[in-house]
Amino acid sequence: MESIQAIKQRFEIIGNDVKLNRAIEKSIQVAPTDISVLVTGESGVGKEALPKIIHSLSHRKHAKYIAVNCGAIPEGTIDSELFGHEKGAFTGATQTRSGYFEVADGGTIFLDEVGELPLTTQVRLLRVLENGEFLKVGSSQVQKTDVRIVAATNINMFEAIKKEKFREDLYYRLSTVEINIPPLRERKDDIHLLFRKFASDFGQKYKMPTIRLEDDAIQLLLRYRWPGNIRQLRNIAEQISVLEESRSISAATLNGYLPNASSSNLPAVIGGEKKKAILAQSAKFCTKYFSI
Repeated sequence: MESIQAIKQRFEIIGNDVKLNRAIEKSIQVAPTDISVLVTGESGVGKEALPKIIHSLSHRKHAKYIAVNCGAIPEGTIDSELFGHEKGAFTGATQTRSGYFEVADGGTIFLDEVGELPLTTQVRLLRVLENGEFLKVGSSQVQKTDVRIVAATNINMFEAIKKEKFREDLYYRLSTVEINIPPLRERKDDIHLLFRKFASDFGQKYKMPTIRLEDDAIQLLLRYRWPGNIRQLRNIAEQISVLEESRSISAATLNGYLPNASSSNLPAVIGGEKKKAILAQSAKFCTKYFSI
């Protein structure tokens, strides 16, 4: 059995937090089985790493691994995506199509944001979990599949069950083993470690000297609640790396990139005009630091 440290290196997981290590340890322990696993944790904590670990250490590792973001697929097409459809099943179904559960037969399916699945799709999924059977949309012929399901959610499933947005029987089928990844604010010792790794990566990516936080900035970094977790930390490290001319970052500078923790206005994904500004700044740095 691979060690936790070896798994971290293989999957580029940064951090030494006890709860994080326990989550990885549980993933290693359940991997050889076919037990259904539910990964829980806030948005941006890195839940997608655990299903990859579980698949890579399982007897299914040479078969397909398919990751599906249930929240990103429109309700009208989710059944077709997951289970496939017959020709003529609906407008636009010009040919028979295999769904993920047919394509991944023998492998693993990761259902991210599983709490977003419509109730009708939940019924279909429950049937797969109970006896490995499914129907293509527009078909009456039962098909069999042998798929390991790992799901993830950032919502409170008991609240969703209470509000009748998620089936209780499906929840208990999915969460034979539940693995929780702690939010970044509970991993204080890992925050600066992660920031330094991201800063180094972006320094290389944009061919700029790596940014460095001053002591007061480090303290601010550790005090902040990180509502967007690792995803937000990485995004801010990237923005500062490309937009700040000084490579030494003060608390005042860092504070300009940290929205109020109670605000929903997290730093935007870089794109559009900001991307143009970044490219221009990158070119400026390249000229300044690497001109011959």
